[in-house]
Amino acid sequence: MTRSSAKATARPTAPVGRAVPGPRPADGAAVRRTVLPGGLRVVTETVPGVRSATFGIWARVGSRDETPALGGATHYLEHLLFKGTERRSALDISAAVDAVGGEMNAFTTKEFTCYYARVLDTDLPLAVDIVCDMLTSSVIAPEEVDAERDVVLEEIAMTEDDPSDGVHDLFAATLFGDTPLGRPVLGTVETVNALTRDRVARFYRKHYDPTRLVVTAAGNVTHEDVTARVAAAFEAAGALPGTGAAEPVGPRGGHRTVRAAGKLDVVTRPTEQAHLILGMPGLSRHDERRWALNVLSTALGGGMSSRLFQEIREKRGLAYNVYSHTSGYADCGLFGIYAGCRPDRLGDVLAVCREQLTQVAEHGLDDDEVRRAIGQLAGSTVLGLEDTGSLMHRLGKSELCWGEQLTVDAMLERIAAVTPDDVREVAREILGQRPSLAVIGPVKDRQAARLRDAVA
Repeated sequence: MTRSSAKATARPTAPVGRAVPGPRPADGAAVRRTVLPGGLRVVTETVPGVRSATFGIWARVGSRDETPALGGATHYLEHLLFKGTERRSALDISAAVDAVGGEMNAFTTKEFTCYYARVLDTDLPLAVDIVCDMLTSSVIAPEEVDAERDVVLEEIAMTEDDPSDGVHDLFAATLFGDTPLGRPVLGTVETVNALTRDRVARFYRKHYDPTRLVVTAAGNVTHEDVTARVAAAFEAAGALPGTGAAEPVGPRGGHRTVRAAGKLDVVTRPTEQAHLILGMPGLSRHDERRWALNVLSTALGGGMSSRLFQEIREKRGLAYNVYSHTSGYADCGLFGIYAGCRPDRLGDVLAVCREQLTQVAEHGLDDDEVRRAIGQLAGSTVLGLEDTGSLMHRLGKSELCWGEQLTVDAMLERIAAVTPDDVREVAREILGQRPSLAVIGPVKDRQAARLRDAVA
């Protein structure tokens, strides 16, 4: 079999599709969307004046789509799509991208998977060709499945060796229990060892249908060129029908995930620090109050002037790292406070966290705190979208999760529209709930018993 990693140079003709002009921000960037006959969506953002381009393909599949027996299959498959296609070996894929100084990677979440490449604008044809080839024509050879299994198991071991990372998986299990959202994205040693080539291949065929995929590109690109190249690549692989139309699969609906309250999970390990997350159910990503919740999280634990940072680190010196965070899913969400501290300070850290949660739930934040958090959130939002990779990420997530594209200006308007009363209302609802707690560290039995007071 002949494999080639040469650049594509021919400019394909434009395909027939339903093109929809997107919003045009004041800075000259343009977002456009086309749905190809097979239901494949192509969304691009043209950014004049840059010399890079980031190309990605998003699949509407994550770990919450797995049965217990398939735990870790989505992430395992993410690895395997880099291991070779009918045209390229794994080395061909990596060497071609390295040869042009590009970056290529992928990531799996609980609700979607993304594969992307960031290259010079002149090398965009190569990126399109390689990523499309991987998504449509991966071989998933039995020998690669067996070899990559050990790599995935090493990744699981690496996560277990990093309690600051592992405590997030533990908190998800604490809050959501034995549900798809509560199980780890990577799977477990047992589930990964049980995955066979046939199981993974069936999972691939089921979830990588064009109606479940979104193609995104951002940077010095033209929508017509990207759409034409993508259509040509998918048609060559037999992944798009020659005639007829198919509708894309829409954003996820509700799943009624069960959420726990007042639950404590402790994993005892001989670490130098105790790592904890104290939190409760949050808001789904479809809830318009999420803008107010993000402002609340920013004020409570999003920066050096936040309440938690000031009270726990600056005033008391109880921890080096402390922050709050939110995650929104299709049907639910979570709000959490993370801290890493010496084991003998665990009780003091939890006491301050509970005190702040109670105080903000009952009395809210003052107007100055809210205004400062709005400014911080607005600034970080804009600065986080200053490169083509971040723009590509926003396009894909917006299309998959909401089915619409918000301009940066529209996002800033939503943030600026949040009022102190909005923040106080969401604080009463979210922070007033009974919290759950996850801890990893050298926690003794007597200390674990006292931790129950934190969730009482």
